[in-house]
Amino acid sequence: MLKSYEETFTLRVTDCDLTGHWRPGAIFACMQEAAGAHSKLLGCGREELLEKNIVWVLSRCELQMERYPSRGEEITVQTFPMPTRRYFFPRYFVFTDAHGEPVGKAGTLWLLLDIRTRHMLPPGDVARLIPDNRDLSVPMNLPAVIGQLQGQEFVTEYTPVYTDLDLNGHVNNTRYADWLCNHLGIEMLTECEPETVIVSYNQEILPGQRVVLRRILRDREYRFIGYVGEKAAFEIGGLLRKRK
Repeated sequence: MLKSYEETFTLRVTDCDLTGHWRPGAIFACMQEAAGAHSKLLGCGREELLEKNIVWVLSRCELQMERYPSRGEEITVQTFPMPTRRYFFPRYFVFTDAHGEPVGKAGTLWLLLDIRTRHMLPPGDVARLIPDNRDLSVPMNLPAVIGQLQGQEFVTEYTPVYTDLDLNGHVNNTRYADWLCNHLGIEMLTECEPETVIVSYNQEILPGQRVVLRRILRDREYRFIGYVGEKAAFEIGGLLRKRK
């Protein structure tokens, strides 16, 4: 059984932002594709699960970047799952450059969703397909809890558009990182970059739903929260650092 999955690729122009560095949203997309490729090899990929009206959904994620690689760099992503925790499937990611030096890492928690009822499902038979990786060392802790933050606040409203949505009929997990960067703004992200990005996906956002977006900044800290009605559909928090 394949305990881990590894893939090497070269950063393209479309993977990078206006500074020429790997975009957070593109990093999340890389993670999604690597996790999907490994799951398929394990027999629990999208096609196999859809036969049972089940899909994978991301519940929580924490990305920590030591540096953001530039266009044209060769990057290797390695990913592996760990034993299930109640309803959650932990999965880790490690990013290294062409010299084998680490550039970033991430910890994630995934869930199974019934595509018909939109309800979460217990691990069930899928858990039996996950390799026993208890002998592997994890690169970091599970995603941290996002705390409260008081500071400068900016509030907008947004309704998901065509490019926000995916095959599961909701806003794709990678798009929340793009929303974050859009609301931090060009001036901010020209001077700074996210050192950490912690995301809690509390409930899916569906087509036509109006989302109230609240961005809070205080020194190096940021929080970005999206409300559907009175409920926080997602929360993002982390730290910024000056670009070198």
